[in-house]
Amino acid sequence: MPRSTELPMNSPQPHKPDIEKASLIDYLKTWPLFLLPQHFLSSLIHRFMRIKHKGFKDLQINQFIKLFNVDMSESKKEKSTDFLDFNHFFTRQLKANVRIDKTSPDELCCPVDGAISELGDIEDEQLIQAKGHYFSLNELVGGNQSLTGTFRHGKFATIYLSPRDYHRIHMPVEGTLQEMLHIPGQLFGVNKASVKTIPRLFARNERVLSLFSTPAGPMALIQVGAIFVSSIETTWQGVITPPRRKQIQRWQYQDQEKIIKAQEMGRFNMGSTVVLLFTKDTIEWDKKLQPDLPVQMGQLLGQIKPAT
Repeated sequence: MPRSTELPMNSPQPHKPDIEKASLIDYLKTWPLFLLPQHFLSSLIHRFMRIKHKGFKDLQINQFIKLFNVDMSESKKEKSTDFLDFNHFFTRQLKANVRIDKTSPDELCCPVDGAISELGDIEDEQLIQAKGHYFSLNELVGGNQSLTGTFRHGKFATIYLSPRDYHRIHMPVEGTLQEMLHIPGQLFGVNKASVKTIPRLFARNERVLSLFSTPAGPMALIQVGAIFVSSIETTWQGVITPPRRKQIQRWQYQDQEKIIKAQEMGRFNMGSTVVLLFTKDTIEWDKKLQPDLPVQMGQLLGQIKPAT
């Protein structure tokens, strides 16, 4: 069983990035998020998406499918009547062989369906959020100096999951779980407008960080929450949030079985963003990847470098 401890929140000095200019429309889309009771609204959504009344949940699902043009031919259950509630639809399982690992043992597979937001090098302790817009590695990992040191000068990739995407998260490489952190925070949106207008977005939002030992060295997979993301869960611990917490929660693990590459490791109940962290000189991202490029779970994400 993991050991859980409460850690005090760290308040490092924020980095002041040269923020990219955004359009007036971008600001109009995001400024209300500063005024909304983010966690309260997300708790309402958490309940709303679990209403099991047949007529109500079927209407919810059918309208969502139409609004976001969801491809239900990939789903193991194709009809709205097959789902217990909207949340079961949103976290739906896909048919066998619809998403498979297409990579070799020395390659990384994409852990989710979505679109590349940014990827590249961690420049000392800075990650790019958007062009000219940065955030701090130390803030992202909740002020944990050990993790900051581990991933300094490493590699990162940020992948955005839209509402229409498949919302289960899979392992990009075989790994053994070492530690998990739940880092409380805000619940700003994580769409393009928010990324361009809200400084330090991914280091401000609530998130769950899972640390693994892998053939590519230490890897962190971070599930970032957002407005109306009513729940984040992992396969080994179940639902992590809710409840809302005020302090960082830490779980340490020993003698865990390896999680094989492409195996499910978690999910979002409503959509959000995944951030991957690798250490220096251990992997190279696929050169075809670039911001806004759509990706699917199982496709080539990068190459593991041979140990020197």
